[in-house]
Amino acid sequence: MGTKKQAIVVGSTGGVGREVAQLLLDDGYEVTNISRSSDNLPEGVNHKEGNILEEDWKSHDFPEVVDALVYCPGSINLKPFRSLKPKDFTEDFNLNVLGAVQVISHFQKALKKADAPAVVMYSTVAVQQGMPFHASISAAKGAVEGLVRTLASEWAPKIRINAIAPSLVDTPLAKQLLSTDSKRENANDRHPMKRVGQPKDIAYMSQFLLSDKASWMSGQIVGVDGGMSKLRV
Repeated sequence: MGTKKQAIVVGSTGGVGREVAQLLLDDGYEVTNISRSSDNLPEGVNHKEGNILEEDWKSHDFPEVVDALVYCPGSINLKPFRSLKPKDFTEDFNLNVLGAVQVISHFQKALKKADAPAVVMYSTVAVQQGMPFHASISAAKGAVEGLVRTLASEWAPKIRINAIAPSLVDTPLAKQLLSTDSKRENANDRHPMKRVGQPKDIAYMSQFLLSDKASWMSGQIVGVDGGMSKLRV
């Protein structure tokens, strides 16, 4: 039996990250999570505690070879532009972009040692489709998309990197947006597929992008959004 492939998933304790970690376990990966808490991790995931915006997590021992890297932390900071302060933009940028930059930089050498390494990040449908109240998060996720395309070009053909741009997904992060029956009904109705996303909708695409089945894909921003970005029905 060969050596197991190694996956690093930042933020495996809930929502999309937990589903991604579970699918990678099912695919035979050894999965290592980085987060502040180990609560709600899938059974079998190795936990490394730390705040991704600090330096503490870097002191842990990690695999010397990393085949798959997934950066899941994100934010939903929806406010009218008049209510946004510079610190809102800074906080969203730090979590969505600079946190990812730290992680990718830390594991770049380990990725290069793998046979067919792949990285997945997450954007939002609101980058390509203008939506009110999304100024801060769209600015941050737009930077994510730029980072993905640049790194894909710089790393080709050795390391593949792609991003998924979801619409609203039923995760703890979106709890306030789906907190009542009327909110959920309205959110469902806004999507051409007449439902909000589920974590597995995004996790299945993540699984595909990390696999050899996607070996000819890099630098792509893949919309998994219930038809929101392309359809008018």
